[in-house]
Formats: sequence, C-alpha cells, structure tokens
Amino acid sequence: MPIYKYKARNNTTGRTKSELTVGVSESEVANRLRRRDFTLVALTDESNSLDAKIHLVLNPIKVKDLVIFSRQFAVMISANMPVVESLLILIDQTNNFSLKNLVAEIAFDVDSGALLSDAFGKHPKTFSEFFVNIIKSGETSGKLDEVLTYLADEMEKSYDMNAKIKGAMIYPSFILVGLTGVGVVLMVYVIPNLTAILTETGMKLPLATRIIIGMSSFLQNYLILIVLFLAGLFMALRYYLKTEMGRYQLDLFKLRLPVFGRLFKYIYLMRFTRSLSTLLKGGVTITRSLEITAKVVGNVIYRDLILQTLESINDGNPFSTVMEASDDVPKMVPQMINIGERSGRIDTVLDKITEFYGRETNAMLANMTALMEPLIMVVMGVGVGIMVAAVLMPMYNMASQF
Repeated sequence: MPIYKYKARNNTTGRTKSELTVGVSESEVANRLRRRDFTLVALTDESNSLDAKIHLVLNPIKVKDLVIFSRQFAVMISANMPVVESLLILIDQTNNFSLKNLVAEIAFDVDSGALLSDAFGKHPKTFSEFFVNIIKSGETSGKLDEVLTYLADEMEKSYDMNAKIKGAMIYPSFILVGLTGVGVVLMVYVIPNLTAILTETGMKLPLATRIIIGMSSFLQNYLILIVLFLAGLFMALRYYLKTEMGRYQLDLFKLRLPVFGRLFKYIYLMRFTRSLSTLLKGGVTITRSLEITAKVVGNVIYRDLILQTLESINDGNPFSTVMEASDDVPKMVPQMINIGERSGRIDTVLDKITEFYGRETNAMLANMTALMEPLIMVVMGVGVGIMVAAVLMPMYNMASQF
C-alpha cells in the first residue's frame, strides 16, 4: 500500500504539520485530510523511502492495537456506516503505523469488490482464523454489526485477563532478575575480597563458607563459559519447544504444576468456552467452531481434547462425552455443557462457565499477588542470612581468637 508524506495546514488554527500516512491513492489521502479540516500543501510518495520502512519495522501490531481497532470498527458498523468508509476513517484513528498500512490494504481490497472476510484473511499473521471466521459468519447471516460487537467484547475481555496475568508476574520477575544480577556481582567481585583473608589464615572454615568460596571461584573462572552455555541451552530449548513433542511436554508440565497448574487450567478453559461461545453466537456451525477453537486455545492437551470432542460429535455422540472422561476438565464443565445441549442454549451456558472461571482466575491472581511479596521477602532474607553467616561468622571467630 502506498505510503505518503504530506504537509497540510489546519484551517482553524492555521498551523501546518508534516507526517507519514498511508492511503489508497493521493486523492483519497487529500479527501481524508479535508474531512479533518486540513488543506493539503504538499504530498509525496515515500513508499520506498528508508523513513517509511523504519516506521513499519518499529511499529509492530500489538494485541492492544487490534482490540482498539475491533471496538472502533464495531461501533462504526453498528452506526450503519459503509464498510469502506469506516475503514478509511480508522486509518486516521489508528495510532499504529503498521496497522494503518494494513487497514488501507483491506479498504482497497473491499472497495475493489472483495469480501471483508477475504480481505482480512489475506493477513493471517495479524488476523487469526477465529477473527476471520467471525467476520465471515456476520457477512453470511447479515448481522455483521452484531458479530463485530461480540468479537470486540470478547477480545477486550481476553486482553484484560492477559494483562492481569502479566501484571501479576511483573513484580516477582523483576525481583528474580534483580536478585540474580546482584548475586552474580557479589560472587564475582565482592565475596573474593572478603574471603581472601580467611583463606590466607589457613583456619578450618565452615561448610557454608567453603561452598560460597567455591561458587565464587567457579563463577570468576568460568563466567563467560556459563553465559555461553546458558545461551546455547536457551536456544536449544526454544527449538525443542517448537516441535510437537516439546510443545506437548511443556503444555502438560504447565497443567501439572502445583498451584499454577490450576491457574493455567482455568485460563485455557476460559479461552475455550469464550471462543466457542463467540463463534456460536456469530452463527458458525458447532463443528466449524470446534475446529477453530482447537487452533486458538493455546494448549496441545486441550487442542487434542477439542478435536476428540469434534470426532465424537461427528459420530453422533453428545458434546460432553469426551470431556466427562478427561481428568483435565473439571466435572462441572461437561455437566453444564450437557444442560446447555439439552436446552438448546449452549452458547449461554458457555458464557456462564466463562464468567465462573473468570471470577476464579481473578481470585487466584489476587491471592497469589498478595502472597508473592512476603514470600519473596522471606526468600531474600534467607539468602542474605546465609551469605552473611558464611562470610562474617568465620571473621568473628578469627577475631575472637586474638
């Protein structure tokens, strides 16, 4: 999509501004500026310029950008605005430059006669199959405004939950990194100076002191090799986790973790029920909804479980048959789904399950956050106590002999 650099004057304030933008054509950019009460002064095509390429590289499309875009798009369509006009307006409303470029391409494709879902489907790295199928169901049913609202609501809920989880992990992660850095500095630069006098005396040192001295000496001599080893281990582990077996073992490990395993389980169940409910409300068939949900649930164990459920449904069995036999699904879930299946309101039941596990997840996160700070303080206190005892006690004993 062409990238333009424009210079325009505000008709109200008289001030001029110059920046990069994207557009279908020069006339389209000029019309957009005119609607914003700007008079175009100069316009040049900068598609191949270094500045434009840097803007695209430095502005990756984030989940938050997609959430805001989905909400704004849903509001405009609900207000009966034409699709192409809505997309063109969103080019100016979107702050992310890469997303501006993508929206301009979608607007051009739709204006050229393509279906909206097909235009979104050309960008699978940004718009998931879940997103595209929701749009397609809205086009098919003639309820694009409703499904877009569903989509925006669910994306916001999912984003809020992920933000809470990341926020809860920031503090312990920061402390862990800080403690590791401080520990390495102490062991490499501080401890050797403090313990040099102890080793020169030839006195018998406590076991803790000998361990500290040994670790310090090892880090001093092999720090570069340790860093290289850890970097290589990280790369090898990252490669292994991309394989099917590695991904399976990691996802199984997450579910088997004490305390955290239950949290992960709730998160995946929420993702499953929320995605499936949104697709069903959008008019997507149950079989197609399960296929899509299996791809977006984010866990191999639950992916396989959903695919087994799909096979079971195709064989004529009830929805809840496979889940009732699984230890990774709480008994309440298949029971509730069974009730929804019998009453013909399975999407409503899925919403209730999502709400329940949403509350459970929030409560667990709140409790974990409250317990994390005192737990970290205790760990820090124990670590500092061992360090002090290992270094100062021999010095105290040596001083008491004189």
